[in-house]
Amino acid sequence: MTVTVDGPGTWRVGDGSAVEFIDAQAEWAPFAREVLIETAKKYHGFVTYKDLAEQVQLRSGVRTRSQMRNWLGSVLVIVADEGSLKGEPALTALCVRTDETAGEGFAHVVALTGAEPSVDLEPLAATERMSCYRFFGAEIPTGGGHPALTPRVASARKRAAAAIVRPVVVCAICNMQVPASGVCENSH
Repeated sequence: MTVTVDGPGTWRVGDGSAVEFIDAQAEWAPFAREVLIETAKKYHGFVTYKDLAEQVQLRSGVRTRSQMRNWLGSVLVIVADEGSLKGEPALTALCVRTDETAGEGFAHVVALTGAEPSVDLEPLAATERMSCYRFFGAEIPTGGGHPALTPRVASARKRAAAAIVRPVVVCAICNMQVPASGVCENSH
């Protein structure tokens, strides 16, 4: 059944019937967990919020017109809280924004640990993803593997580090820039 613009904001695909938003979130959470566990079984795997939102709606048969940012975070909180009760690593670390940075779902987990809100989430997320790979049975390379930033984050950080402006050292005698050797060739 095709739902028109006049139909419900959140509905069951099979019959077009309306679904209360809170009920939809409860239905979506197990499917989000399922997708995240599948992702955790692939070494250095991760999934974007967009892809997770689509998979959750597809697998559950419950769709919404609400923007992903208005509902997926609360679904990930349910997943995070359930995993925490089971003693599992934070599956939400596997879910990243389109720029591959850690998002609100992982920030919730970090907040539960009491870490400072200004803490850099990326290394924490990389470490937690590694814990997920180990816990959920990903094939880890010989030597134990290593936590890794997502490719786009690693690349951005590498570019930023290369772009750091080094202070210019100027010769006190001739006022010219001193070469990397530290010895002014004009004055000495």
